[in-house]
Amino acid sequence: MAGRTAVGLRWLKQSSIPAGLTWGIPWAKGVLEREELPGLFLRHGEEGWAVEVRSNKPSESQGGRRTGIAGPPDRVADAEGGAGARAENSGNFASATNIRVGPADDDAEPGCHLPLQSWATAYWPDGSVKWTAHAAVASSGEAGPGSDARVNVEETEDAFIVDTGAIVCTVNKQGRGLIRSMVQPQSGAVLCSGGELVCIREEASLVSGARTLKEERFTGSTLRAAVEQHGPVRAVVKLDGRHLSEAAGIRQWLPYTIRLYFYAGLTSIRMVHTFFYDGNPHQDFVKGLGISFAVPLRGPLYNRHVRFAGEDGVFSESPKPLHTRRTQGRYKELYITQTDGGAVQLDPEEDAYFLHLLDDSAAWNSYKLVQDSPEHYRISKRTAEGCSWVKVTEGKRAGGLGYVGDEGGGLAAGLKDFWQKSPSGMEIHAATENEARFIVWLWSPDAEAMDLRHYDTKTHVESAYEGAEELRATPYGIANTSELMIWGTEGTPDLTQLRSMAEETAAPARLVCEPAYYYEAGAFGIWSLPDRSTPAKAYLEDRLDGIIAFYQAEVEQRKWYGFWDYGDFMHSYDPVRHVWNYDLGGCAWQNTELAPNIWLWLMFLRSGRADIFLMAEAMTRHTSEVDVYHFGEYAGLGSRHNVMHWGCGCKEARIAMAGLHRYYYYLTGDERIGDILDEVRDADYSTVTLDPMRAYFPKDEHPTHIRVGPDWAAFCSNWMTRWERFEDTAYRDKIVTGLNCIKAANFRLISGPTYGYDPKSGVLTSMGDDNWGRHLAICMGGPQIWFELAGMLEDPEWEDMLAEFGVFYNLPDEQKLALTNGAIGRNKLRFEHPVLSVAIAAYGAYYRQDAGAAAQCWAILLGNSFARIHLQEAAVPAAHMAGLLDIDWMNTNEASQWSINTMISLELIADKLPSHMPGQEAESEGQ
Repeated sequence: MAGRTAVGLRWLKQSSIPAGLTWGIPWAKGVLEREELPGLFLRHGEEGWAVEVRSNKPSESQGGRRTGIAGPPDRVADAEGGAGARAENSGNFASATNIRVGPADDDAEPGCHLPLQSWATAYWPDGSVKWTAHAAVASSGEAGPGSDARVNVEETEDAFIVDTGAIVCTVNKQGRGLIRSMVQPQSGAVLCSGGELVCIREEASLVSGARTLKEERFTGSTLRAAVEQHGPVRAVVKLDGRHLSEAAGIRQWLPYTIRLYFYAGLTSIRMVHTFFYDGNPHQDFVKGLGISFAVPLRGPLYNRHVRFAGEDGVFSESPKPLHTRRTQGRYKELYITQTDGGAVQLDPEEDAYFLHLLDDSAAWNSYKLVQDSPEHYRISKRTAEGCSWVKVTEGKRAGGLGYVGDEGGGLAAGLKDFWQKSPSGMEIHAATENEARFIVWLWSPDAEAMDLRHYDTKTHVESAYEGAEELRATPYGIANTSELMIWGTEGTPDLTQLRSMAEETAAPARLVCEPAYYYEAGAFGIWSLPDRSTPAKAYLEDRLDGIIAFYQAEVEQRKWYGFWDYGDFMHSYDPVRHVWNYDLGGCAWQNTELAPNIWLWLMFLRSGRADIFLMAEAMTRHTSEVDVYHFGEYAGLGSRHNVMHWGCGCKEARIAMAGLHRYYYYLTGDERIGDILDEVRDADYSTVTLDPMRAYFPKDEHPTHIRVGPDWAAFCSNWMTRWERFEDTAYRDKIVTGLNCIKAANFRLISGPTYGYDPKSGVLTSMGDDNWGRHLAICMGGPQIWFELAGMLEDPEWEDMLAEFGVFYNLPDEQKLALTNGAIGRNKLRFEHPVLSVAIAAYGAYYRQDAGAAAQCWAILLGNSFARIHLQEAAVPAAHMAGLLDIDWMNTNEASQWSINTMISLELIADKLPSHMPGQEAESEGQ
């Protein structure tokens, strides 16, 4: 019987202008078959937005939420039925697992079916689709261009020609220059006559007390080009290259990957710009890094226009303002028209005197906006090279959008996270000539050059918690990704349009599923939906929200911004100086320690909050690029927490693992994150070069040594992701090989945790049952990966091993010794920090229906400061350089882990939650 399944969508962020959208949808196992992908379509009706599936499946239920637990069946019923605490799907759309099938409506009203491009991004082991990505065009809840709009890509010997129907863009396949031209097809107007990457390298020398700075200019030169998607709704062109010296033409450095996104019917291009650092930080200082566009200009200077977005308003001027000391009456009205972007008509005879005044007035050839910090920008202009820059205005946080054009149109460009990733900037030159040059600076040359040197010449292991005696503080192989929007316009946009462009740049339009749908589809393993059905549950929900609110305020209060820092949090706090430990070795930047990425993404999944999505997105962009090595000796590894993001001598797989970044990939379909997921698939080979346990286990017959967690757990996340994305069973087999080795250990997952390891075979060789601490195995994202892996493998023994380990972790020493015949339990340091264990302990308590273990989990969580203390009430005024609010015991490790473990415990053992929370009795008595 033919039918239709609908997955409801909602706006996370709407756009007031037509915008290209790409988003992801999870599917429960067996719900969507790959042959059904072409039948997906986007529907917009009274109920809202939905992706619908034409299906020939019978109407019975497709099964329940799969979490990787073969425990009691009542949990699935509770997840679906709830107790008035679960979030509901919006509209009348089916859930992920309880599909309502009705007759297909082939005669639906016109206009409600919108063009949709769909592709699978992951598969279940049975071959059904696990995740899909979708592309469409829409704005303000309405459809975008007509259903007949298509994007077409034509390939020639040296270029790709992309036609969206609104612009035709020619992209170079090789050599200098990214964009050859952007043309408006109806009028034939050339809106952009070239676009290229630019870089300025600075080298400093000190001779006889004289410091000399030398600048060398580079431009991007593409080496490889490919079309990743051909349409019909969305086309993606990928360009890989290096920056080539303009002077000698010999040196090439700073590799880059550029993706250009085109959507049917749109005049805009989205650009994702990634550059990689491959220089010597003591010699190769990046002074400027940006993208330069050539914009043809025609007509009189007074009909040309320059725009920069500020905080609320827009800088609006012409290279030849109609402002003179004689501008009165009709000319003042024309001046207002000019400033608003309108075309001005002046008669050579009737307006001869005023034209003479204009000829005598200054012509402004160059403009620049420099966002030198997250708190300050400055706009300046000048008449000609060799003349001074005149200050126009100053402000706090610019809107990150610029424009240059004439009465026939022009080019607007915006840079996402413009002030957050300062120093950034925009420059417009040659505004009085036939072709302007519009540069968007990712790193403004008006700022000091990037300094990627380490903060010291030695390590500080004992005094500052740095991770290794060797100094391996190198930025070689790290990266940074920025996002831009480019618009070709038929005329000068008005202020409303410019503000809409700036808003779309800063927070792109995005569609998402409802939290309940993510939950029911089993997306990302085990987590809970918000539940305030009892005072105790509401108390914990308030605490979870309060921790998020604290960090949102702290990002702003502490100014955790900057090109290399934005997105990360700091590790721990110094209550004496009233600062985070920005200068104390391993206590400075967090660098994914204890999985804050997972914390933020789970908080988004369960809440659907746009502000949390932006936090998680920024952290993912940062940690996946800056904290990770993309090539070189440490490829596939990342740097442990440090003053410099690349500073710690510990280079480990857990920092770079796919398990931290795949959330963003599946929710958005982001190809750059897809690259990173590919990069780490064989990260285990890098541990042969740099043994993660080298300080504790000497070189022996094993190629390297790894811990079952976080090392092998990180590998599992990489392999699982490779397996589900490409159905590459070689990586599944590697997981199974390791799993069988652990099964063969004397006490299974409890043994070890350090093993000899051979990355070629994937074999882990036992080195004893109690040879190292186990807390790192359970706090770096390992349990979350293993839970989801259990749902894919459907191996009851693996699930039992997880449960056994979880229950065992917090047992008294005498019980540990009894259960292992004295082999494990004599060293308490092997089982530190119980709060880190609660996720896997709750799994064990649920799986084994162990009420005592569940009670212990809640005792650990509720005894923690994050449960006992209301952060917003606990913050007290303090003074550093300015007044601030201070919590002197704060640390991100426990904020992250307490939050993750509480969300998981609320899913698994909520029925064992005590009815009263810490301090609730006192609060009641006070009332």
